[in-house]
Amino acid sequence: MDNSSLKLPGYRYTPLHILLIAFPDLLPLLHLILFNNSDHMKFEAPVAVTEIAAFIGAELVGNSQLMATGLNEIHKVTPGDISFVDFEKYYNASLQSAATIIIINKKVECPEGKALLVLEDPFSAYVKLVNRFRPFEPASKAVSDSAVIGEGTIVQPNVFIGNHVRIGRNCLIHPNVTIYDHAVIGDNVIIHAGTVLGADAFYFKKRADREVIYDKLASCGRVIIEDDVEIGAGCTIDKGVSGDTIIGRGTKLDNMIHIGHGTVIGKNCLIAAQVGIAGKAHIEDNVILWGQVGVNKDLTIGKGAVVLAQSGVPGSLEGGKVYFGYPAEVASEKKRELGWVKRIPEIWEKVKSL
Repeated sequence: MDNSSLKLPGYRYTPLHILLIAFPDLLPLLHLILFNNSDHMKFEAPVAVTEIAAFIGAELVGNSQLMATGLNEIHKVTPGDISFVDFEKYYNASLQSAATIIIINKKVECPEGKALLVLEDPFSAYVKLVNRFRPFEPASKAVSDSAVIGEGTIVQPNVFIGNHVRIGRNCLIHPNVTIYDHAVIGDNVIIHAGTVLGADAFYFKKRADREVIYDKLASCGRVIIEDDVEIGAGCTIDKGVSGDTIIGRGTKLDNMIHIGHGTVIGKNCLIAAQVGIAGKAHIEDNVILWGQVGVNKDLTIGKGAVVLAQSGVPGSLEGGKVYFGYPAEVASEKKRELGWVKRIPEIWEKVKSL
């Protein structure tokens, strides 16, 4: 086989591209590295906490010898991470978390082995750090020179592939798909026309004392699409605030679906058209969501659950059951309730005649 036939016309290939074309067996190793690295934004090299404090203009309390290795949200922090907290009710959770450095708006006792960066507006300080360590990189062409595209992958016209994107082997990407920076796509993935992967998280802080009242929290996370996933036309999948939005292996998405920031969808799920899933939801393996289901943020839908069409899911659901309605409840019980509701006029007439 002539490996030159794998190249995209007009695309400038880096040494890594050439290496992968010449030795395609290396791609699984690259794939393993990509899917098993950190699930949040890491710095290229550790940064001294003193440098961070100076950059955001914060008072440093605690261990001044620490090094920061990345940024993360409080529910996903690991040692070395910087996180922030600006509501007192979350202080304890933040201080007791794995975060090494915490940006906070009140001087409190610092736990041993940590550092606090105290200033008035932690939200804005965090945004400043995101913009410093993950700045926006303007595109100069439709397919970035820094993107890696695997053997056998077909990219149709008018597809945009951003900076540092990784796409596996034997994928099919249909026209007008947009893949934002840092997205990771596995092998044998199909993405239909008009889908957008990696738009910013819908995350804002309200400032009631201003004319323009919403401040945006900058996003530095990624979208990860694992092997054998199919995504329908016109879908939108937002990247995480600092972590990853993940679609698990073998999952199939219909058209016009929205998936919010930081959501994790398991393996072999089936999601029908017009489903909307809010941020940081966890959909476990083998879940089926039928058309127009709405899923709230910060919840879990258990393995093997089925949610029938037009249901609303405000809270977590156990796996292995069929659900219906709003709020979504076990379908057999919900239908029995609806049967009684339909009988209310009849029952009322009987009551009046007593």
